[in-house]
Amino acid sequence: MSSDVSIKVEHLSKCYQIYGQPRDRLLQMLMRGRRQYFQEFWALRDISFEVRCGETIGIIGRNGSGKSTLLQLICGTLTPTEGTTETKGRVAALLELGAGFNPEFTGRENVYLAAGLYGLSREEIDARFKSICDFADVGEFVEQPVKTYSSGMFVRLAFAVVAHVDADILVIDEALSVGDAYFVQKCMRFLRHFMERGTLLFCTHDIGAVINLCKKAIWLDRGKMMMMDTPRKVSELYHAALYATSDAQPARPETAAETMSDQEASPSTDDEEYHDAREPLINASNLRNEMEVVQFDPDRPGFGVGGAKIVSARLLDKSGRPLTWVVGGKEVVLEIRAQANQELLRPIIGFLFRDRLGQTLFSDNTYLSYRFREPQARSGEMLTARFEFRLPVMPSGNYSITVSIADGTQEKNVQHHWVHDALIINVHASIVCHGLIGVPMKKILLGKE
Repeated sequence: MSSDVSIKVEHLSKCYQIYGQPRDRLLQMLMRGRRQYFQEFWALRDISFEVRCGETIGIIGRNGSGKSTLLQLICGTLTPTEGTTETKGRVAALLELGAGFNPEFTGRENVYLAAGLYGLSREEIDARFKSICDFADVGEFVEQPVKTYSSGMFVRLAFAVVAHVDADILVIDEALSVGDAYFVQKCMRFLRHFMERGTLLFCTHDIGAVINLCKKAIWLDRGKMMMMDTPRKVSELYHAALYATSDAQPARPETAAETMSDQEASPSTDDEEYHDAREPLINASNLRNEMEVVQFDPDRPGFGVGGAKIVSARLLDKSGRPLTWVVGGKEVVLEIRAQANQELLRPIIGFLFRDRLGQTLFSDNTYLSYRFREPQARSGEMLTARFEFRLPVMPSGNYSITVSIADGTQEKNVQHHWVHDALIINVHASIVCHGLIGVPMKKILLGKE
């Protein structure tokens, strides 16, 4: 295997023997191959590819296409029927829920068991145990049997272990679909840091994650590798295949009252400020872009030199009232308050609005608005920044707002306090089918010529 190749798969196949009833297994053993009492199911057939060191590869495909089987063969938890796999370096895997954990053992015992299997000595595990517990954030449950854990706690502890074993290759099988928004954001920060030095291989149904994270993508279908190329090319052909085989029929409106004429659906207006033409219909349906705002936690993790501290972050309506629920497309105010612990010559307060993959959807700060006024702050003074904007319409899912205060300019500054995931936004319903955000439509027309 070449020195710059991290994973090499050659003509890999996996066949399972499917028996119609339990006694057929015994008959097959007694007949010693003279007669076949099973049917062959090829989960994978003749798969070959190479992954270079430092690459991130996404594996996509419908359920039953062989994605999980391929990852297990690469990790060595399954034996191939044909072909070979080679890996270079330490491989850490997060496969099906609970893999590698003994349900009767406590969280602590499973940490030592799993980390030991990855090659860490007891002294190395002792030195990293606190960091593992802090990352998993399961609290006192670390001393309880993992069979009492929820699925989210299970994943948090398993991911915390693989994040601390100094792996060269990280293999993940849909594990991040479980877990709360805080944990998913923490995992994405770790993965983006890991991608700078290590090889990442993961399977998912989330095409957006593959396009955003991966250098290449592999498309599997019914055990065969359809193609390996750039995420954009693979996703385009994958989507085309999905829609080509779809038997979905267009939905018909239940009653005439649910239809709207062009005039009703798309009122003509020349006003500079406008609302989505479909707003009355959307608000009366279950597609209203409802967003739940999880309030600021002062103990959220972050970093900074400590010359100032973020003390609160809130979403407000235009009247200044705190919001716990808001609708996409409405005007809001993001208020960030910080206390100066030393003199700040050019304080800058800003925010990043991120999706669950850690992508920054939009951001801003106070620098440009005050670059010629240079507002100074003395030690002990309180600073308040307010950003007034219209929330975009967003797809369902979890989002976060990261906030910070620095001193200097946009190009050169000192970060005094950066708070990850200061606010969490849970979007419960949306009209957005594709894309990262939605745009309010001033007018929509459909007619015949």
